[in-house]
Amino acid sequence: MDTPRTTAPPDLAFVGSIAWLLNSSRDAEEVLSRLILDVQQYLNARAARIWLREPNGTLFWSIAAPPDPHRREIANLAEIPPAPDGVARLPLAHAGEQLGLLEVNFAVPRQAADPLLAVVADMLAPYLASLELSADLASEVAVRTREVEHHRRVTSLIIDSLPVGLYVIDRDYRIQIWNTKRETGTQGLLRNDVVGLPVFDVLTRQPAAQLKAEFDEVFSTGEMSQMEMEVTVEGEPRFYRISKIPMSLDGPEVTHVITIGEDVTEWHGVHRRIMQSEKLAAIGQLAAGIMHEINNPLATIGVCAAAIEGRLTEVAEPVGASLREYTEIIDKEVQRCTGIVDGLLEFSRPKGSAKERTEVAELIDETLFLLKHHRRFKKVLVRREYTSGLSVVANAEQLIQVFMALMLNAADAMEQSEMRGTLTVRTGFNFLRHDEVRIEFEDTGVGIPQGDLPKIFEPFYSTKAHGQGTGLGLSICYGIIEDHRGRLDVESQVGRGSTFRVILPAARDGQ
Repeated sequence: MDTPRTTAPPDLAFVGSIAWLLNSSRDAEEVLSRLILDVQQYLNARAARIWLREPNGTLFWSIAAPPDPHRREIANLAEIPPAPDGVARLPLAHAGEQLGLLEVNFAVPRQAADPLLAVVADMLAPYLASLELSADLASEVAVRTREVEHHRRVTSLIIDSLPVGLYVIDRDYRIQIWNTKRETGTQGLLRNDVVGLPVFDVLTRQPAAQLKAEFDEVFSTGEMSQMEMEVTVEGEPRFYRISKIPMSLDGPEVTHVITIGEDVTEWHGVHRRIMQSEKLAAIGQLAAGIMHEINNPLATIGVCAAAIEGRLTEVAEPVGASLREYTEIIDKEVQRCTGIVDGLLEFSRPKGSAKERTEVAELIDETLFLLKHHRRFKKVLVRREYTSGLSVVANAEQLIQVFMALMLNAADAMEQSEMRGTLTVRTGFNFLRHDEVRIEFEDTGVGIPQGDLPKIFEPFYSTKAHGQGTGLGLSICYGIIEDHRGRLDVESQVGRGSTFRVILPAARDGQ
């Protein structure tokens, strides 16, 4: 009959080898495979097995000696049948929690409570606990890493989705972030080509000293700064609002500066139209107050000039001829002043409210028919580019007045050119909004200088030669279109021509 094993130097050596193995840096599965093989061989057992729990606690799996052809898994240890004679099973528990099971099938039945097996189990249980803890920590690190990466990706997508150009520099003035809008902006520099470079080597439109001073002010004061700048893009002026925002990573010191460039060209246009409307309203009120007072003296001057001219037969020559010339000048200037006053009357008079659904192409064709035999239209080649089916709710007579004024202005601009001019009349939906109709009058005339564009809708402002216009035509057009809840814009390049664009709300079904 076998007797319980007593502690002897070979057993101590075996326990030492197990301890060395558990403290080695080998892979855990390799360590456990080697350990269970050593146990099986040292105890001369038929087989040995370690059941260990997955870190997530969903199942148990085993490592055996001799090795199993397939991995064995069970939901819990209770599924293991009761141990027959000759099989010793020791729970692998740590901190009151069972982490697995050590099972040895001896070749010769022996006492299950083998002291050596108990020592091995006591050494193995903390090792399994450390494996689970490491797996839990690795899983937690992986989760946190994924969360950080997700947040970083979301933040990057947010920055790239912003409709403004954004970049970030550090204390060394090196670019750290450069969003997609900057890549597709006026300079079109790719992120990989600029990140890490000094900002002064990338942004060269502004003097480096001035740009550095702006960054230094934000670094030192910790306050946001804003400015507006005008840039010419493909011959057209564009306006940008530049904001520099301080950012601190750790502590109160500013470590980075975020620069945001926002295209405010459209806002400038809206602001200009608002200012124009306010200016026109003020002038209209002024004109309404004084035009009748001016008309009366003009009428008196005209009557007196006619009376003098009727008495000139009583004056001997050559004095009579000189006086007749003077009265003609007086009459001509009275008529010119009367025309100005009539224009002011038209400008200040409330616009007609009778509006109805009207086909845009029909209005344009009617206007062109009226201008067909006009002397200023003799040298003009007209091209029609219509989109069919466009309707607006408008006062037809007023729109014809606007279209006629814009076409005559185009004819005057092309008359100054040496070549025969082409007027293209184009209709369609607004590029940005399909609930608006776009009507364009594009000429090949001399163009309007950029400095004059903001002023051309002001009353009495004219680019024509002295005596060729009162400067009220475009102001009246502007007021009419505004009364129709529309907009009147212009684009022009000197030497290439101008495009006047009328935007009106499209007629809805049932209007």
